[in-house]
Amino acid sequence: MTSHPITVHWRQEGRVITHSVPEGDYILRSFEVQGDPLPFSCRNGCCTACAVRVLEGTIDQREALGLSRELRQQGYGLLCVARATGPLVVETQDEDEVYELQFGRHFGRGKVRQGFPLDDE
Repeated sequence: MTSHPITVHWRQEGRVITHSVPEGDYILRSFEVQGDPLPFSCRNGCCTACAVRVLEGTIDQREALGLSRELRQQGYGLLCVARATGPLVVETQDEDEVYELQFGRHFGRGKVRQGFPLDDE
């Protein structure tokens, strides 16, 4: 079976990790099996906890529901649903940063207030 070198620059931990991942296997799962669990939350491609920026190579992430086409085109990916298709180098991102890029235009309309405004306010 063909395997590919996958390198993750884990910014938050100050580490660079490389593992050989079999063709078609989920990258996040393969790293876990090889003793290097990476950040994640849902494993379904719906949140941004495992978000990365692709530095070299490409990934198959057709299951990444939580990432817009625009962000994918800008080089973002979700490792929980990313499959190895060739050599790859990625860098982890801050979850809030990618979440804001993905959803900020919908939720970024000012601060959230506690409670509801009363008619006499």
